[in-house]
Amino acid sequence: MTPASTPPPFGPQTLVEAMRSRGGALDPHVLDAFLAIPRAAFLPGVPLERVYQDEAIVIRRETSGSVVSTSSQPGMMALMIDQLRLHKGHNVLEIGAGSGYNAAIMQWLVEPGGRVTTIEYDSQLAEQARDALQRIQMNRVTVVEGDGAAGYAPRATYDRILATAGIWDVPRIWVKQLRPRGLIVAPIWFAGGQYSAAFQLQPDGTLYSERNLPCGFVHLRGVAAGPEVDVQVGGGSLMISSGHLDRVDSVALHMLLDADAQDGRLGLTLKRGDVTFSLAPFLAMNLPDDNVFALYSVLTDQQPFGLDGPGFAVIGKGSACFVPAEGQGRATVFGGADALLTAQDAVSAWDAAGRPPVERLRLRLSPINGAPPAPGKHGRVFKRTEHYLEAWYG
Repeated sequence: MTPASTPPPFGPQTLVEAMRSRGGALDPHVLDAFLAIPRAAFLPGVPLERVYQDEAIVIRRETSGSVVSTSSQPGMMALMIDQLRLHKGHNVLEIGAGSGYNAAIMQWLVEPGGRVTTIEYDSQLAEQARDALQRIQMNRVTVVEGDGAAGYAPRATYDRILATAGIWDVPRIWVKQLRPRGLIVAPIWFAGGQYSAAFQLQPDGTLYSERNLPCGFVHLRGVAAGPEVDVQVGGGSLMISSGHLDRVDSVALHMLLDADAQDGRLGLTLKRGDVTFSLAPFLAMNLPDDNVFALYSVLTDQQPFGLDGPGFAVIGKGSACFVPAEGQGRATVFGGADALLTAQDAVSAWDAAGRPPVERLRLRLSPINGAPPAPGKHGRVFKRTEHYLEAWYG
């Protein structure tokens, strides 16, 4: 009798189990696609133990060491694909091919009759993705080398468009290449970070998203990259991220942080996850205009300027307040107390509003050729390249 073969210790089943262990409602049909498509085919040379973890894997860096592209975290991929609501026969455009793995997952989901086109800015990555897709006989996926900001007119119109890079705005040309009532899922910059928004095209030409998930992706490259949203301070040991860095003088901030710091308190306790899943959007929408909301992280084992993190910051003129996300409401204050007082007021308003969760966050993009929308209570309107971004709680 031939002994039963031993299953490999790491494979698609390992990955799906890891994704399930993180919790969250993942579509069983989407998980079937992750079982069917071997991630290892898109990450040659990477140990299987790493390949089949629910983690992002860097696949290309610049000579400076900065990350150009990753194979996204499969669990986040699954959530975004769930936002897309793919059906058999759908015509899909992906912005950012990366390894090609995500395109293969989507192609499996839209068959029979559907097709996926994926655009990659980096020519070497495009060729590698093309080769990997051919190896697993995903020949209906078309890999296009180019700038995703232009979409891909030859295969329009699309039922769904997915961006796997952090965007500042949705290019209007994507909207023109989308079917009526189609969906654009993209990680859009907001509140110092990114939120995977599921924008549905409305009859009036606006894009509305009711489900917005915190996430983190490499920035979109090319003509639609948008402004810088990250700045390193203190010899690169402190990273500050904000959609309003144009209002932050990094030299003046560095000088401010070099001064003596004082300890402060917010006046209430923050729990794990409060900043990411509730507080950050609220502060971004409710801080006074003369203050900047930012997220920060410490990039070394040291504590630059006495800070630990990650956390959030309120930066004003001549004053800054840094609050670690898991510091139980502790704050580090630089300059005067103005930034701390502003942070205390805003956090108290957040608490009084019932600490609204990210599930209540709503986003709408309106073409910039019209009048800006009027923000409602606890809402705000931000001007982007081609749209006004309106954020509020539903």
